[in-house]
Amino acid sequence: MEKNQEFTVSIEDISEDGAGIGKLDGYIWFIKDAVIGDVVRARAMKMKKNYGFARLMEILTSSEARVEPKCPVARQCGGCQLQAMSYEEQLKFKERKVKNHLLRIGKFKEDEIHMLPIMGMKEPWRYRNKAQFPFGLDKNGNIVAGFYAGRTHDIIECEDCLLGVEENKDILGIIKGFMRVHGIRPYDETTHKGLVRHALIRKGFHSGEIMVCLVINGKDIPAKEQLVEELCQVKGMTSISYSINQEKTNVIMGKEIVNLYGPGYITDNIGNVTYQISPLSFYQVNPVQTEKLYGTALEYAGLTGNETVWDLYCGIGTISLFLAQNAKKVYGVEIVPQAIEDARRNAALNNITNAEFFTGKAEEVLPEQYEKNKVYADVIVVDPPRKGCDQVCLDTILKMAPKRVVYVSCDSSTLARDLRYLADGGYEVEKVRCCDMFGQSCHVETVVGLNRKI
Repeated sequence: MEKNQEFTVSIEDISEDGAGIGKLDGYIWFIKDAVIGDVVRARAMKMKKNYGFARLMEILTSSEARVEPKCPVARQCGGCQLQAMSYEEQLKFKERKVKNHLLRIGKFKEDEIHMLPIMGMKEPWRYRNKAQFPFGLDKNGNIVAGFYAGRTHDIIECEDCLLGVEENKDILGIIKGFMRVHGIRPYDETTHKGLVRHALIRKGFHSGEIMVCLVINGKDIPAKEQLVEELCQVKGMTSISYSINQEKTNVIMGKEIVNLYGPGYITDNIGNVTYQISPLSFYQVNPVQTEKLYGTALEYAGLTGNETVWDLYCGIGTISLFLAQNAKKVYGVEIVPQAIEDARRNAALNNITNAEFFTGKAEEVLPEQYEKNKVYADVIVVDPPRKGCDQVCLDTILKMAPKRVVYVSCDSSTLARDLRYLADGGYEVEKVRCCDMFGQSCHVETVVGLNRKI
């Protein structure tokens, strides 16, 4: 097979990142936008020794799982990998992916993992409470906002992303109109000129409060009072600010935030806990499913009101404060100082006095508190980043020997690895449940309850 040669192949599986997988004479092909059950005509683009990447040219036979993507730029935009697959099949794919990782990577037997049905969404659209839109110019010199095409920094114009809230479109329209009137240019990565880099928009689903934070390549916005006046026409507008980012970087937000209107944050609820969310705060993007996810974590923790709980990688204290309502004492650990400030503020906001927060790496704070201060735990909850838990952290969990461990994971391969380590150290998996937080994409969250073998 040579580059640009076309071939016909049946799609038998889907990769981690949502590409269709087909085999031809034992050689594996990855084909973006193909769905299990499709027969497709594809063009060879890039080849390695045992596998290659091809472009979908034509669907010869449609899979029963195939649907027409709702978004007109679904193929170009890098955001949704599974829009061509029915939602029911998306849920099956995600559940299957987690189960396969537990069997293959974790070396668990099927009767050891006790998987409960995935928690899907009632409506897998308009679920994101946060969006970050880059600004640029199109071929004709018009200001555009949208998302980057996959693996590039080419902006695909998309002001009404169907995963985001409807207000996004109106807000972007106001910003673009303001930029045109005042001759404000969008940022150009190649020349490092132009002012407006991104717009961060957040909405509290319970409160209805809206935040806009413009990321700028400068110290100030000309005629900013007029921008504030226009944005305040949008119902729910609560906080307007700008973030100064004059670095040549792919990091979106700058470190300095300048407040233009409102308190500098919005509030929202998960369950009956209220959170203050500033432009730099980490906050789950799907609040409806987050409530289900954290509710499941709380259930698996099995709290009676007498337990000491450690919440590792606690962020702004979202899970910690959930747990504190049913625990004797909760300790939260997070490496990001800003997040710990938010966690302490959110605890005070909710009159929660039995939660204490530490800034630092979980793999350093936990051993120190255990060995020096003899702090113990009845329950440990972990919600690590994609790379999973540090081994020192896992070793300390095994030394502390809590009755229960609850593992919340956003990456099922590192989850499987860490569960095997805990299982070999004396824990058994009691329950596994997936929660779909990111419909139309390949990502899935998983909650696992583990018990210490007596």
